[in-house]
Amino acid sequence: MASRRAWTPWAFLAPYLALFTAFVIAPVLLGLWISLHDWDFTLPGKPFVGLGNYADLFDPSSVTFAPFWNAMRATGIFTVCAVPLLLVVPLAVALVMNQGFRGRNAFRTIFFAPYVLGVAVVGLLWRFLLDANIGVVNALLGAIGLSGDTAWLSSVPAAWVSLVGVTIWWTLGFNAVIFLAGLQDVPGELYEAARVDGAGAWGRFRHVTLPSLRPVTMFVTMVTIIASANMFGQSFIMTKGAPGQETRTAIYYIAETGLQNFQMGSAAAGSWILTLALMLLSVVVFAVFRERKGARA
Repeated sequence: MASRRAWTPWAFLAPYLALFTAFVIAPVLLGLWISLHDWDFTLPGKPFVGLGNYADLFDPSSVTFAPFWNAMRATGIFTVCAVPLLLVVPLAVALVMNQGFRGRNAFRTIFFAPYVLGVAVVGLLWRFLLDANIGVVNALLGAIGLSGDTAWLSSVPAAWVSLVGVTIWWTLGFNAVIFLAGLQDVPGELYEAARVDGAGAWGRFRHVTLPSLRPVTMFVTMVTIIASANMFGQSFIMTKGAPGQETRTAIYYIAETGLQNFQMGSAAAGSWILTLALMLLSVVVFAVFRERKGARA
């Protein structure tokens, strides 16, 4: 009887573990194996090169060094620009949505609706809207007396403004909903106690709302960093990596190297370096949001 009880949890977990192994663990191990080989679909042999692909990515004389690190730099620029805005703007929207006012449901729908669109739809839509010659954005700017000839998709920093702005418009609803769920779990008694102590609106936000949202903020920060570091579709559809290769992100480089140039070994090695960078960043985020002993005292 005791033996049957011991196996019962594993029986329920078995389907998930089978899928997790097939679609997560196995691809991860296969990617690591490929990164250790000169893996080309078009060649019959796939010789073992050990850490050669990784060494090439760190060797300034290698042909893969400059493209890869330029792509990593582009990923860093996008992540640094997008993540703070994707935390502050959705939190502000969630604070408004948490208030009781007429038309609140319509307000929530307006901000969440873009998130249901696919990246292809978003990219093509804004590619036409931001076109330097026929785009509506330049036409509207010209109509109000501002510069109407900005190359939003083929010059910097305009291309970065376009990519970050479109991403915020597209995804802020997801983060806002998570923040809203966190706000609705904050006990009202804490706000009442803060009012009794004489705290104003800013004081209640600083000393009640923000500490109560610490776990939610940590989750949103991690999810947003990972999503931003994996940005590919917007750059591929809207700018094609232009101007030059300024907006070609790491995932763009990895996909192009592996699927277009058939250098799967180098692409897999780049993927692992990006993964290790994100894992290191995750440790930093957990350390920043870790609740210190005595912080609630």
